[in-house]
Amino acid sequence: MEVYLGRLPILDNKQNLVAYELLFRSDQQNVVTITDNSAASANVIIDTYGQLGIENVIGKRRGFIKVDAKLLLNDSICMLPQKHVVLEILRSVEINDEIIHRCSFLKQKGYQLALSNVTHLDTRFDRIMPLINVVKINITALNRPDLLGLIKKLRRWPVLLLAEKVESLEIARNCIALNFQMLQGFYFAKPEIIAGKRIDPSKLSLLKLLLLIVKDGEVSNIENELKFQPGLSYNLLRMVNSAANGMPTSKINSIKRAIMIIGRKQLQRWVQILLYAAKQRDGGSSDALMQTAAVRGKLLESIAIADRPHDKNHQDRAFMVGVLSLLDTLLGIEMSELVGTLSIQKDMSEALLNRRGPLGYQLALIEAYEKGETEIVSSMLSGLGFLNREEFTKLELEATVWANRISDAVNQTA
Repeated sequence: MEVYLGRLPILDNKQNLVAYELLFRSDQQNVVTITDNSAASANVIIDTYGQLGIENVIGKRRGFIKVDAKLLLNDSICMLPQKHVVLEILRSVEINDEIIHRCSFLKQKGYQLALSNVTHLDTRFDRIMPLINVVKINITALNRPDLLGLIKKLRRWPVLLLAEKVESLEIARNCIALNFQMLQGFYFAKPEIIAGKRIDPSKLSLLKLLLLIVKDGEVSNIENELKFQPGLSYNLLRMVNSAANGMPTSKINSIKRAIMIIGRKQLQRWVQILLYAAKQRDGGSSDALMQTAAVRGKLLESIAIADRPHDKNHQDRAFMVGVLSLLDTLLGIEMSELVGTLSIQKDMSEALLNRRGPLGYQLALIEAYEKGETEIVSSMLSGLGFLNREEFTKLELEATVWANRISDAVNQTA
């Protein structure tokens, strides 16, 4: 399934790109009818941060995302990274005590807030204005006297002014003359449609979790992501309690405590394997992929141990490269997109994308072995210099036994 997103540039008064407004789109056509603002915004959030990858959509710039009262009050909005978003409050939102309290909370959390499609201000806005960072003014809905009056009122607060619906050079020049800091509209560009493949939701949740772990996210953020996935939370607690011998005195009931006990590296490995175990819609070869990925991870780690016995960090990276090497096949997206999304170390990305460097060479060796290319395997082992054919075969058998145990454990907790 394809996923689509509209991206409208936001420029500063020198016409430099500073942000994007992110828009719901259901297909390649640059038109849309929205009947449910919450659902539309939720789709924008999911597609930006999960399906397409934030780096691919907005890079290091901010994305303006429209929110109605329902979405603004929903705890899931706190899953969004503060440094990447501006929450654009729709004009339909009633400014009441509940909304003021919520905006104060989000502001304290570090989120930036904008008011959307503003054409006037009255006393109802006085309470929320100290919490607002950006005011988006609908230029086409105002004559010049009303626009000047609105700008004069807004000078009471330290807000940035963004001119919406700038559709001609004359309007752009007038807005710059009136000290608007930002501008957007069809004069500069129409929304660009970004398309990608939609990832199975069960795998998407695991990929988001893997991202948090790989990027050393806060334990609280990892805990929150797990809380949104009851099945994963149950599996984690069951796994940790099994490791604790099942004694009542050692029963672990806290997700945070389970994360601390298992540790990031083991949690990362568990999530990587579960990615392959997640059921595919078409009932495809996820079991076979999981088995192969697990063998690759363990075998690449064993080779890394033989190569650098005291470099635990290198060994961990080797395991991760082995498991990730089939993720593009599983998810149906390009490896370059995955590598960009995960922001992994250079030697790992070189191994996955180009089979370069020590890890890339060793991964290519394993792939040749899987294909039964005996002459290539022998030649590559000679080039390796620290492992002969007998030793390699022994490591591969050990990796297969380990992968079988992991597969059994995963199937028991699935």
